[in-house]
Parts: sequence; C-alpha cells; structure tokens
Amino acid sequence: MTTIKDVAKLAGVSVATVSRALNKNGYVHSETEKRVAYAIKQLNYKPNDVARSLFKGRSKMIALLVPDIMNPFFPELARAVEDMTKQHSFTFVLCNTDDDINKEMAYLDALKQKSVDGIIIVSSTISADNINGMGTPIVALDRILSSSLSSVTVNNYDGAREAVQHLKAIGCKRIAHISGPEDVSNAKQRLDGYLEEVQDEEWFHPSFIEQGEYRFENAKEAAKKLLTTHSDIDGLFVANDLMGVGALKAAESLGIKVPEELSIIAFDGISLGETTSPALTTMAQPIYQAGARAAEILIEQIENQELTTTNEEFSVKLIERQSTKSRRCSP
Repeated sequence: MTTIKDVAKLAGVSVATVSRALNKNGYVHSETEKRVAYAIKQLNYKPNDVARSLFKGRSKMIALLVPDIMNPFFPELARAVEDMTKQHSFTFVLCNTDDDINKEMAYLDALKQKSVDGIIIVSSTISADNINGMGTPIVALDRILSSSLSSVTVNNYDGAREAVQHLKAIGCKRIAHISGPEDVSNAKQRLDGYLEEVQDEEWFHPSFIEQGEYRFENAKEAAKKLLTTHSDIDGLFVANDLMGVGALKAAESLGIKVPEELSIIAFDGISLGETTSPALTTMAQPIYQAGARAAEILIEQIENQELTTTNEEFSVKLIERQSTKSRRCSP
C-alpha cells in the first residue's frame, strides 16, 4: 500500500510538505504542489481519511437520521441531502431510527465517536435535552425539535387549511381527518389547520378524527373506522400520502367509490401518490428543495461556527388528481 512517505520520496519533498499540500494547511510553493500532485497521481495514493480527520479535526461526514425508511417520503428527502453533501465533498451517512429514542441515542453516540461534522435530524422523539452537549452542528428537518436549533419545514397549518378548503370547494359536507402522531409538530399543525376549517360546523364532532401514526396499515384501519362510524363522510383529509394510500385501500375494501362517493386529499407530494388508482390529490411539499436546503444550512454551520440559528419554511402546493377532481360530493 502506498504511503505518504512514498509520495514525499517521489516528489523530492518532506512528509510535512506533502501533508501541508494535502490539507491546505500552511504555505507550499506552486511548483512544489504540482510535484506532489504528480506523485500522488503516479502512485495512486489515497489519503487516510481517519488520519486526515485527526489532523484537521474534521471527518468530512454528514449524517441524516430518519424515522421510517419504509415511508417513501424519507428516501426522497435523503436523496436531496446526499446530492448536496456530495457537491461539497462530504460523505453521507443515512440512519433509520424507527422513531425509537434508544436507537436514536445510540446513533448519536456512535456518530459523535466518529467525529461526524454535522447531523440532520428528522425525529418525533428527540428533545433538546437529548442533544445538549453534542458539540456538533445539528439541523432539524421536516419538524421542529427545539427553538435553539436551525430548522427547515413547510407551512403545515396553512397547507392543511387549503386542503380542507379544496374539499369544501368541490362540495364536500362532512370532512373527516386521519392525523399523524400527536407528539409530532407537523402532525399537530396539520390537525390544527383541519380544525380551524371544521370545528365551528354544526356536524363536527371529535369522532371525525382518527390517528393513523403516519403509517399505511394504521391509516387503513382508521379510515375503515371513520367510514363505518360516520356513513355520511364525503371528504377525507389525510395527514400524509402514505396514509392517503391506506385510506384509498380502506374505501375500496368497503365498496366506497373514490371520488364518486368520497373525495380524499393527503399531504406530502411523494411519487407514490401518482401511481395509485385513482391518483392521489395532495398538498405537495418541495421535498427535494427542503432536503437540499437543510444540508446547505448544516454545511454553512460546519464551515462557520459563528452562524446564528435560522428557521426556514417552504410553502406547499395543491396538486389536484383523480381522488378529488372529477366529482362534487353529495349534499
């Protein structure tokens, strides 16, 4: 295996000079840099990342923690983070936590030991207390973890209101909601947006809300319960697209036609919603832009430790497809 000593010998310089040239630390004459670069190419020398991280105090590694890799939303988000980190020559590490605080803390401990340069976290369970003293730049993505952390989110509350307004506009009179986990900030915001639009309606009752935990099977069962308990439901706002697909399957199993008898609108805008039959109307997040921006903010914080906390919020957009657009609900 080629060593730094071999490079130094071929280039006719000291090991310290090769180290300075590799790490851009200290002055090296331009002609000397060229000789070092030539020697590295000739010998196919690969610098030891561990040694370089010890020398520079940096690992050039960024990690992303997500709660459920089986939800297509998170691989789409991870792709954006990976692309941005690659552009800046960072190694990308993806950690699936299953929203398990013990698993999350184990990952954080391991990443700290590996001297990871920064972490992007999507979590329902991590609190500010869990990450105090990490000594590593952290950015919250998709949901807010702490007011002291930078974050990238979307306007969940306004998006939820627009979703319900859309159902009303096409004539729906009884609109139910399948919510996400009650302890997740974006799920609460979407629930609050729904409530703002329906809580003063004469027909409204808390039983028009069921939890789906952001999971397909949970949402399928929640939709079945809503549609059998309240046979007059003609509109359904579901807090994410994966649950929206579960609601479509529930309606199918009950013999309820979508959109002729029931209109369904969800939230996220993942590609899965385009593949269902009928295709799923959704409040689409700019998933790629949000993930890329979170990575960009994190890299800025890694490069400049003096940066202040920043909280950025993207807008969502109504994407009307077959699960709502071809009908007006019955009065």
